[in-house]
Amino acid sequence: MRVHIATDHAGLELSAHLIEHLTAKGYEMVDHGPTAYDAEDDYPSFCINAALAVVADQAEGLDSLGIVLGGSGNGEQIAANKVVGIRAALAWNLDTARLAREHNNANVVAVGGRQHSLEEATGIIEAFLNEPFSNVERHIRRIGKIATYETTGEVVA
Repeated sequence: MRVHIATDHAGLELSAHLIEHLTAKGYEMVDHGPTAYDAEDDYPSFCINAALAVVADQAEGLDSLGIVLGGSGNGEQIAANKVVGIRAALAWNLDTARLAREHNNANVVAVGGRQHSLEEATGIIEAFLNEPFSNVERHIRRIGKIATYETTGEVVA
């Protein structure tokens, strides 16, 4: 699986750890930045570029997901969710990470690097990456309604 990762300065240490850790586990990691610590960095471009790469990979039929990191993960999730086709979920424990994939077929996970220990954050990310989408009809239907609104502006009842 290819995993696109992006962060802001607050998640830089976690990002470096995840790139090394997940590469060792066989994931193809693609780092969208930043490459150096800058407390004044602007994370949206990093996160949007990672999200665009996930959408492009998935359009080509590749097994691809994304990770966006920050102090809280909120802004990074918001930025990623501006990309058409992205369903980014903020995960704060193992259950929210798994449910994001199982019920919502989330393709990007956001985690707050300042909210968790390195071990806890790594576990949350791994739970997300390892959980398959359920393919349950009600979840497919709901995701379809979101996609319809995203592409047409129509709210389907």
